[in-house]
Amino acid sequence: MRRSVGRMLAALLAASLAGGAPAKDQAARTRAVLQNLDALWPDLDALYLDLHAHPELSFQEEATAAKMAERLRAAGIEVTTGVGGHGVVGVLRNGAGPTVLLRTDMDALPVEEKTGLPYASKVTAKDRTGATVPVMHACGHDGHMTAWMGTALLLSRAKDRWHGTVVFVGQPAEEQGGGAAAMLKDGLYTRFPRPDQAIAIHLNADAPAGIVRFTRGFALANVDSVDVTLYGRGGHGAYPQATVDPVVLAAKVVLALQTVVSRENDPLDPAVITVGSIHGGTKHNIIPDEVKLQLTVRSYGEDVRKRLLDGITRVIQGEAAASGAPREPVITVSDGTPATYNDPALTDRLVGAVRREIGEDAVVEQRAVMIGEDFSEYGRAGVPAALLWVGAVEPGRYAEAKKNGTPLPSTHSSGFAPDRERTLRTAIRAEVAMLMELLE
Repeated sequence: MRRSVGRMLAALLAASLAGGAPAKDQAARTRAVLQNLDALWPDLDALYLDLHAHPELSFQEEATAAKMAERLRAAGIEVTTGVGGHGVVGVLRNGAGPTVLLRTDMDALPVEEKTGLPYASKVTAKDRTGATVPVMHACGHDGHMTAWMGTALLLSRAKDRWHGTVVFVGQPAEEQGGGAAAMLKDGLYTRFPRPDQAIAIHLNADAPAGIVRFTRGFALANVDSVDVTLYGRGGHGAYPQATVDPVVLAAKVVLALQTVVSRENDPLDPAVITVGSIHGGTKHNIIPDEVKLQLTVRSYGEDVRKRLLDGITRVIQGEAAASGAPREPVITVSDGTPATYNDPALTDRLVGAVRREIGEDAVVEQRAVMIGEDFSEYGRAGVPAALLWVGAVEPGRYAEAKKNGTPLPSTHSSGFAPDRERTLRTAIRAEVAMLMELLE
C-alpha cells in the first residue's frame, strides 16, 4: 500500500513538473469563471451596439470613458478616471498574488461607416484641425472594450477561483499613438499596482471568427510619420530656366527614397518607406515655390529605424542641394510608435492557456505585420507584454473570400464589420484564459 501511494505521489509530482496538473487546474478554473458568460451576454451585446453607434475620436473619448468607468464601479472595481487624458484604470484586488494589466483601447477613426448595419455609426465630430469628419469604430476598439468589460465582470463574480490583482486599463488615443505614453507619464506604473505582465487582444480582419493568432517576438512595427517641405524658386512654366522647380525636385526625391530600402538596408530586415501625399502648385503654367510631401516609415529594430530616418534626411538634403534649391528643406518626424515586441516566454504561456480553452487547432501562429500599435509602450516601460489577435470575419465569408481571391474589408475601412457574437465570445474566452494562466 505504501509503495502504491509512493508511486502515485511520484506520478503526480512528475505530472506537475511537466505542466499536466497545473494545465488541467487552469482549464477548470477558466471554465468556472466563464460559466456566467451566457447570463452576461445580453448586456454585453447591448454595450457593443451602443459603443459602435456612438464612437469618439482620439483624445475625445469622454462619454466612452464614462461608460467604462460606470460599469467597472458597478462591479465593485476601484476606478480612477482622467489618467493621461480620458484614460480609465480599474483595479480589481483579490489577495496576494501576481498583478496583471489588461488593456483595451477606446478611440475611433475619422471614417464614414458604409456597412449598412442597423446600428451603424452616424456620428460626426470636429477633428484636431477643426474640420467636421465622420467617426466610426473601424478598427474594432468597440469589440476590444466589450470583451474587456466582459472579462472584468466575469472575474469580479468569480473571486473564489483566483488570487492576485488585475489592472484594467481603458486607454485613449491609440490611433494617434499617444494614449499609452500619456497614461504611463501620468503614473500608470507608480500610482497603481505595477503589473508583472501586460496583455491585450486586437481584432483581426483577415482571420475567421473563432480563431486566435499570435506572433512571438516582434509582432507590429515602428511607425514614424515624416513631413517634408521642399523649396524652389517659382515662375512661369514657359521659362523653367529662370526657376528652381520643386515639383521636379519632389519627383527625384520620391524615386531616390526607394533606394534607402532597396540599396542601404539588409533585405532580411523588414523596412518600408511610403510617400503617401504630395502637394504643390496651383495651375498648369505656374512653377510653385514649394512642394510638401508626407511619408510613413516602418521597421522593427531600432537600428533599422534610425538608418531609415537618417537616410531619408540625407537623400532629401542631397537632392535639394543638387537642384540648387534656395533653401534647405524642412523635415519633421512625428507620431512615432515603437514596435510591439511580444515576450516569447509570456506568449507561449498565453498560447497554451488559450488553446486549452478554445482548442489546439483554433490558435495559429502568424507572421509579424507592418502596422503599428502603442501597446508597445507598456512593454518598453519594463514589463513583459504580449498582444494576441482575435479573428473577426464570419467563417463562411472568410472561406469564400479565400477561395475566390476576393479582398475582405480591412480594419480602418468603411466596410469593416466583425462577426459580432462569435468574435466577442472568443475574445472574452481568450482574455479570461490568459488571466487565469497568469493569476494564482
